Parts: sequence; structure tokens; C-alpha cells
Amino acid sequence: MTPLQLFGLISLFAVVRLVIATRPRSEQQSQTLTTVREYLDAFIVAGGVALVLIAFVVRTFYIPSGSMEPTLQIDDVLVVNELQYHVENPRRLQVAVFKPPIPSSNDFIKRVIGVPGDTFAIHGGKVIVNGTPLSEPYIAEPPAYDLAIKNCQIVVDGVALQAPPATVPPRSAWQSCDRIPNGYYFMMGDNRNNSEDSHIWGFLPRKNFVGHAMFRFWPPRRIGIFAH
Repeated sequence: MTPLQLFGLISLFAVVRLVIATRPRSEQQSQTLTTVREYLDAFIVAGGVALVLIAFVVRTFYIPSGSMEPTLQIDDVLVVNELQYHVENPRRLQVAVFKPPIPSSNDFIKRVIGVPGDTFAIHGGKVIVNGTPLSEPYIAEPPAYDLAIKNCQIVVDGVALQAPPATVPPRSAWQSCDRIPNGYYFMMGDNRNNSEDSHIWGFLPRKNFVGHAMFRFWPPRRIGIFAH
């Protein structure tokens, strides 16, 4: 249900509640209508809370592709906290929804792997952050490509990503040419070899984050909270 639809339903309940409150009635009718009014009051309050949550705090997100398998499957539905990244920065290993830095009518969902200030490389199927290989039990398979952040570039299998179309800031925006620059993140799908992510389109600007994917509520057999 969209916020507009929910607002319309709340408005309908409020009108019915007003009619009940002003309608002349017998004693027996009064008892019945009082009970109905109490139910309507509860629906209006609950609907108002839900409207605020949907409009300003949380949203649902449907998984359209296999880029985050096995963590997320096609047709999974998630609850995304849209408030969190307004008060704190994304953290490594969080699953995040964001507006991609490439033309797309849909938001993307990937895992935060590199954060500002990190050294970052992929070699021999391992992601190496600040000199230490990450333990990644959540991935489908190791990445089949090598990658390095060096010389103020993202180099994949020996070839530097070109900006544009890839998002690689100019040298003047880098604090150190071998570390992820301030204000940018490196995003990767858990299905590493079947994911359109930072190894293709470059860094994700901080302003593009939409929210933290925190809870899967559909299908019922896969309900659960994410570990990060």
C-alpha cells in the first residue's frame, strides 16, 4: 500500500468516525456505535503511525535479480530503514539500498565492502581491505577478477575504469591515491560474478544511499534479521 492509499483509508475511517459521533441514536445503538468508534479510533491511530513510518522511516524493497544470492533470493521482500543513513554513515558489510550512479529507473541493493579511507584490492578470489583478506561466508563464489585501487584509479584485470561512465573522482578529490576517497564507497553483490556493482561502475557517492536493508519478511520461510 502506498502512502497516498493509506492516507485515503485513514481519511475514510475518520469520516465514518465523525458520522458516528454526531448521529442521534437510542441507548442500545449508542453501546454498539461506541464499540465501533473505539475500533475506528484504534485503526486511525495505527494507520497514522504506519503512515509516518512508511513516509519517513521505512520502506519495502523487492529483490528483482540474483545479484545478492545466496543472501537474498529473487522475490524476497525486505524492510529498509530510510532514516538510519540520515544520522550515521554506512558501515562495512551492511546491505544497503541506493540510487545507482548509472542510468536506471530502479534502486540497487548491494553490500558495503569498502568505506572511505580503506586500501582495497581483490586478488586470487579474495577481497583484501587494509591489508587483511575478508572472511566472506555470505558470497556465492569468489570473484573471478582482480582489482586494485591505485594511482587514483580503479584498475580491473589491469584496465582502469574510465570516468565517465564509471564514477571515479578526479585526482584532486583523492586524499591518498591508494585509498578510497572521502565521500565514496565500494559496493559489491554477494553473487560476485553476476553483479553489476562497483567493479563495473566505480564508487558510490555517499549522497546516493537510500537506506539500510535490515529485515526480510517475505517469503515466510525466510523471515529474518540481517547480521550486519
